Amino acid sequence: MTTINWLNAFKNSVCQPLDLELKADLHKYVLEQMEDDGVLFGLASDSRENLMLPVITYIQRYLIKEHISQSTPLDTLAAELVDEMLGYGPIENLLKDPSINDILINGPKLVFVEREGLLEQVDHHFLNDEHVIRVIRKMLSPLGRRIDESNPMVDARLPDGSRINAIIPPLALDGPCLSVRKFKQDSLTEQYLLDNDTLSPDMLAFLKRCVASRLNILISGATGSGKTTLLNILSQYISPHERVVTIEDAAELQLRNTHVVRLETRPPNSEGSGEVTARELVKNALRMRPDRIILGESRGGEVLDMLQAMNTGHLGSMSTLHANSPRDALLRLEMMVTLTGFNSSENFIRKVVSSAVDMVIQISRLPNGKRIVSEVVEVGAVEDGHIKTHKLYEYTQRTFKPSGIPTNELQMKLEEQLW
Repeated sequence: MTTINWLNAFKNSVCQPLDLELKADLHKYVLEQMEDDGVLFGLASDSRENLMLPVITYIQRYLIKEHISQSTPLDTLAAELVDEMLGYGPIENLLKDPSINDILINGPKLVFVEREGLLEQVDHHFLNDEHVIRVIRKMLSPLGRRIDESNPMVDARLPDGSRINAIIPPLALDGPCLSVRKFKQDSLTEQYLLDNDTLSPDMLAFLKRCVASRLNILISGATGSGKTTLLNILSQYISPHERVVTIEDAAELQLRNTHVVRLETRPPNSEGSGEVTARELVKNALRMRPDRIILGESRGGEVLDMLQAMNTGHLGSMSTLHANSPRDALLRLEMMVTLTGFNSSENFIRKVVSSAVDMVIQISRLPNGKRIVSEVVEVGAVEDGHIKTHKLYEYTQRTFKPSGIPTNELQMKLEEQLW
């Protein structure tokens, strides 16, 4: 029987989808044959369209050789293989989907995405654990990073700005896990917040005034609640005449100011040396004549240096922090200062925090995935051993309500014309 006649019979036969074992064997066969025939030479510069035809040809050869009938269209199988060669395999189209914010891989068979604040499982899967690890290593290779049994955890940033975290066995018991926080290419605007009812117009007007008046602001919230998004948007109201230094673990901020210096921490290399921490960058930033310092996230010893910067003339500085309420955020600041080894009384530490931070903005994600500014709190002085706070806005019963007016002290700060 000729190849053409066999293929016609093959198409008309009862077909079943390839199982994972056969698909893994198919992938291996096609890649090996293409490498032997020199088709993979110069692959990085080749176009997707130019690869599809030869890949389909090799798939046909494999199916004929193994006498396999299958229901999956050849172009679908070919697309999977081309994604494997040029991109990141099963998650390539997820990375290109603008509606997806996070991609979470829990082993080869469980892939979840987050859209509009809601997690959902998608019908994407890897062939096996080795397939997941191969994709992780492909992501890390251009960055000069590695992952293996001796180094089973890694944080990194892809060239497009997306953040990734990977952890593999033996630490991950159910298979390799990969988390991707996608980088938004388009800068969001205040209209995005208003259209999504994240806050009210009068609340936004008040926060714009706070930024322009150079209040020190802390944005608090849980993971994925939208802290960085809000920080990005508020930073647009910084005067173009100010020099801003940003410090992040993975660069996500998209400031539109013309005078911005972006600094990023560096993890240790495979030998355990070369690390540059956020605390070292904050100290260095103070020598760079900044008007404002924006710390992507407060999580460790850099908090003490950031608070000192806020207290010594770098007004209008901002940061984010993981906490469930403004009160918890202030407690976390106190705790992190204590963990730096700062030798002083609790009351003095509270005075340092209260004198540095003017405002805490709490952002939350509701059960339906909607993100809202749940509280705006003014930070006052220490009274009776506790930092006094004054709630200005809160989200209750699905509406944003003013819950107080700024104190005279805050009013004076808002009315000062510092520039």
